[in-house]
Amino acid sequence: MATSGPRGQYAKTPQRRQEILEAAIEVFAASGYRGGSLREIADRVGMSLAGLLHHFSSKSELLSGVLTLRDEVAIRDFGSMEGPGEERVRNYLRLIIGNESERGLAELYCILSAEATAPDHPAHDYFIQRYEFVSGLMYPAFADLAAQGKLRPGVDPKQATIDLIAITDGIQLQWLLRPNVNQMGESVRRYLESVTTLEF
Repeated sequence: MATSGPRGQYAKTPQRRQEILEAAIEVFAASGYRGGSLREIADRVGMSLAGLLHHFSSKSELLSGVLTLRDEVAIRDFGSMEGPGEERVRNYLRLIIGNESERGLAELYCILSAEATAPDHPAHDYFIQRYEFVSGLMYPAFADLAAQGKLRPGVDPKQATIDLIAITDGIQLQWLLRPNVNQMGESVRRYLESVTTLEF
């Protein structure tokens, strides 16, 4: 005999999970992972703590869902990850420009990346792996540009990759603090033009 599934606020609908994730982004961006509470997140979506825990069994599982959502947005906006060096570099710049319309995610990233320097933070391994992923994506791009003679003289692909990530993270923080003064896309564009012969 068929039985019906969970109903009401306990139904694990994609829409309800999305609402919880978006509320978690706001809370974690404002208070950090350690300072943000599950009860506050539940209150923002108008459900009980028990109802939230039906969707995400723990705070760390919810954090994992938030980080996965951020990665999905980044991958969607980046485009092809298998293309040649010039395509990857252009897609990277396009992604950074797009991030200017995702302030909540940018705030979340800044807060969590600072907190996650502590080895016992649940996102510690995630951020280590993320930096390795971005490096693994962009170093071959710069190396490909070097092989084509499209890097400026004296530019090392490995160092260019390290500097690009550092500039991106630094300008993101400055943009959050002074959005009317700093533009992430413009700063990254100027850096890319300083190390490549490409026009953006």
